[in-house]
Order: sequence, then C-alpha cells, then structure tokens
Amino acid sequence: MSLPPQATAREHYPSDLNDAQWELVEPFVRGNPVGPQPVVHPRREVLNAILYVSRTGVQWRYLPHDFPDWQSVYAYFRQWKKDGTLKLVHDVLRSKVRQKAGRSSQPTAGILDSQSVKSDVQAQTRGYDANKKVKGRKRHLLVDTLGLLLVAWIRSADVQDRDATGAVLPLAAEQFPTLQKVWADSAYEGPRVERIAQQAGVEVEIVKRTDPTPGFVVQAKRWIVERTLGWLSRERRLTRDYERTEESCEAFVYTGMIRLMLRRLA
Repeated sequence: MSLPPQATAREHYPSDLNDAQWELVEPFVRGNPVGPQPVVHPRREVLNAILYVSRTGVQWRYLPHDFPDWQSVYAYFRQWKKDGTLKLVHDVLRSKVRQKAGRSSQPTAGILDSQSVKSDVQAQTRGYDANKKVKGRKRHLLVDTLGLLLVAWIRSADVQDRDATGAVLPLAAEQFPTLQKVWADSAYEGPRVERIAQQAGVEVEIVKRTDPTPGFVVQAKRWIVERTLGWLSRERRLTRDYERTEESCEAFVYTGMIRLMLRRLA
C-alpha cells in the first residue's frame, strides 16, 4: 500500500486510508475550504488524522506531530461536521455497501435501539439514565438489516426511548421514503410510539424477550443493532462521550461507520 507523496515523511498508521479508500472519499473533501487561506495541509492527511483521533481516542492536542497541526485538523473536523460533509460521505458509502451486498440503495426495514454512555463534565447536555444507572448521553440509533446506520440522534441520557421516537421516526421517514417497518424492544412499546409511527407511515414491531434465562440472549432482529453498537465501541473516541456538543458525538459516530464501510469497499 502506497502513501501519497506528501505523507512519505512519516510511518504508516493502521488507521490511515489506503489509495482505494481515498479515491472513494476524495471527491467530497477536495474542494472544501476552511477559511480564505490557501490549502496548506493535504486533505488526505487531515482525514487520516481525524480517523486516528476516532480510532485511538486521543485528545486533539495530543495528535502526533507527524500529522498536520491539531488546530487545522480540528478546524476541518468542525467544518465538515457543520456543513454535513461527514454525513454526506457516510450516506454515499452506505448506498455503495448496500448495493455491493445485492440490496437496494434505499432500505425498507430497520432496527431501533439506544445506548447510554458516560460523558465528561464539560458536556453541554448530560442526564441520568435510571435504568442503566449512567449519567451522560444516550445514542439513539436506527440501522438497516445489514447493521448500517440510517439515523443517529444524540441527546442527554434522561430522554426516554419512547420520547426519542418523536424525533427518530420522522427523520427516518423523511430521509428514507421507502422505509416501511422498524423493529424495536419493549422500551418503545406504547400508544405514543404507535401514534408517531402511524404519522410517519412506518410500522413498529416490538420484539419481546422469549427466553426467561437471566443474562444476555440473542434475539431476533435486535441483535443486528446490538452488533452495530459493538462495531462502534471499537472506536475508542466512542467508548464514552468525550464531546462538548451532541453534534460532535454524532460526527464521530459517522466517522466510525465511515471507517467500517471503507474497509468493506476497499
């Protein structure tokens, strides 16, 4: 695997993009400026640095010196987060992965679940999940039947799963008109969810636990989203919520999925 000419001065990191992966994402970041100044740092190296932060969990200021300076890398991350570049790259790659797997680019079914994680005191929003006994934020994720992310909605951990459907299902229906059915656990059961689902034009089916045995049990459909949460836990930046804003946390969720899908494509 070859590195670009500008990167030959440093050793390769496992998180670096290879040539084929860079070709997939380069069109989306090539013409994306940060401020009026000329391009100083190669975009491939900037993206490699963001992927390094996501994978290792290192703080921005502790970014290795053989990457572009951390201020520039963070400036690009912030810009690509705000203007939707990271989400656009993610969505395009998801369509490619689905098509490679022999599926339509647009999903007809999904699985919904949430994950509560501890957050730092610097977080703008924090809440207490009494069920999981976690103070922090909750990641509400809707994935397709391949486990690929469709919707990520991040809020404080005290937001109940039933209440989150008021945001997640309308977003899903707007972005994916083909979506017809969503599987979820009993935390999403109730008339409020039924009403929201009906308004969104989506059927929500509750998958209940059938095995009374204590402990973890693999359950139909629900295991798919749980596997996605496991994939994301490999990104050390996501092992807890280190971000000040919910938007940054969401951006790192996209970054983690971008890495996963690039490995499947190239």
